[in-house]
Amino acid sequence: MTTEDLSLLYQNRFGDIASSRRQAIWWEICRFFQREGFVRPSDAVLDLGSGYGEFINNVEAHEKAGIDLNKDAQGYLNPGIAFHRHDVRRLDEVFEPETFDLCFTSNFLEHLPSKDDVSSVLEQSHRILKSGGRFLLVGPNIRYVGGAYWDFFDHHMPLTEVSLCEALVLAGFQPKVVFGRFLPYTMKQKLPSHPLLVRAYLRCRPAWRVLGKQFLVLAEKRSTARPRRERSPEAAASAPSRAAG
Repeated sequence: MTTEDLSLLYQNRFGDIASSRRQAIWWEICRFFQREGFVRPSDAVLDLGSGYGEFINNVEAHEKAGIDLNKDAQGYLNPGIAFHRHDVRRLDEVFEPETFDLCFTSNFLEHLPSKDDVSSVLEQSHRILKSGGRFLLVGPNIRYVGGAYWDFFDHHMPLTEVSLCEALVLAGFQPKVVFGRFLPYTMKQKLPSHPLLVRAYLRCRPAWRVLGKQFLVLAEKRSTARPRRERSPEAAASAPSRAAG
């Protein structure tokens, strides 16, 4: 899929991307992350597959950066956020080792073409994180989403919180916080979006067990260095942008 295809696909899928409803939801999600200590105001944060910037625009951090292949992504980021239009699987071509305190990604890994690509993103993220750095991941849980997972044409890699944790361990991370159910699958569902109601949902964890169909995993970089993997020729296909559900 070309970058032009990505732009057209996401414009069609997220025509209301800048709506106050969507921004209000992500503002509350970011406040939750910060109340829980997942993201700290002193952190240098990188948003992998930054998309339309819902996370990186709303989170409080000392330094903020986004990386994405979608040519439209930069235009949605707030001033002061560094943007890199680049393949997320090749973070080593953009960032020095131990640059960030936190890597974040939401609804991105499922768009990668293969398990090798997922492993490459995790290992590259391990490389650019500081010692003790954290990786926060959110995405659709195939166990709970079921067949609706395939309603998005660019979905390739079905994951659960269990399979993701295995991949993270292989990449040199230690999972610290794991929720199989966190957010609903898509924001297009007719769910309350007033900030107070979103905040109430995030505070009411029993509700996650009913409505949550996306996992949340927070992993920490182990001190043991990981050897770099050579990419297979099949991994050369262009990486997709994030598509937040």
